[in-house]
Amino acid sequence: MDRKNLKVNKSYTIFEIYTILLKKFGEQHWWPAESKEEIMLGAILTQNTAWNNVEKAIRNLKANGVCSVKAIANMPVEDIEILIKPSGFYRQKAKRMKNFCEYLLAHYGENFIEKMGSKEIFELRNELLNIKGIGKETADSILLYVFEKPIFVIDAYTRRIYKRLNENADAFKMDYDELREIFENEIKRKVLNDFGNIDTKKLVEIYNEYHALIVRFGKEYKKKDYEEVTKL
Repeated sequence: MDRKNLKVNKSYTIFEIYTILLKKFGEQHWWPAESKEEIMLGAILTQNTAWNNVEKAIRNLKANGVCSVKAIANMPVEDIEILIKPSGFYRQKAKRMKNFCEYLLAHYGENFIEKMGSKEIFELRNELLNIKGIGKETADSILLYVFEKPIFVIDAYTRRIYKRLNENADAFKMDYDELREIFENEIKRKVLNDFGNIDTKKLVEIYNEYHALIVRFGKEYKKKDYEEVTKL
């Protein structure tokens, strides 16, 4: 399917866009990482930058054997800066990463993933948001991809698609959680209709795949193509 057929028909629903993207791109197996700790670090590195820049920073961390929470927590921030420079805003991100990693170890010890994962979703979300440098998109990425909690991730690509679906709404001025709930509610209605109940595992699977597909679309198509998103 070429770009001229990638036009977004405004009559499509949020869920229909998901099925169209899935048909076009296939399963994405996202988040691309070798460990959950790598996902956590990547979620911070991806703030305000393209994914290919994150990949370069991750490669640097791996090449130096420090792609882990414990290693980052124990590194001087200046050394972290050098390794993650390709990700942009590297001084800010280095401080955020180190602070985040120190927090996890100080509050949970080395078994932090298991201990944090046992918490209720919004209790854990509020905790993450209270860590300096962790915003909603970063927190929700960690919740979804590390802890497999049913929460939808909203990014700039998602806002562009929603703006095309609903021109009466200014997607870039909408509150993050308002837009998140719009996506979640439609997906939940679809899951309820298809399965007769809200299957949490199914929600996590769809939220995971949908966000990954949106990222894939955003990486491959320029802003002008969003004017055509609904004819994918």
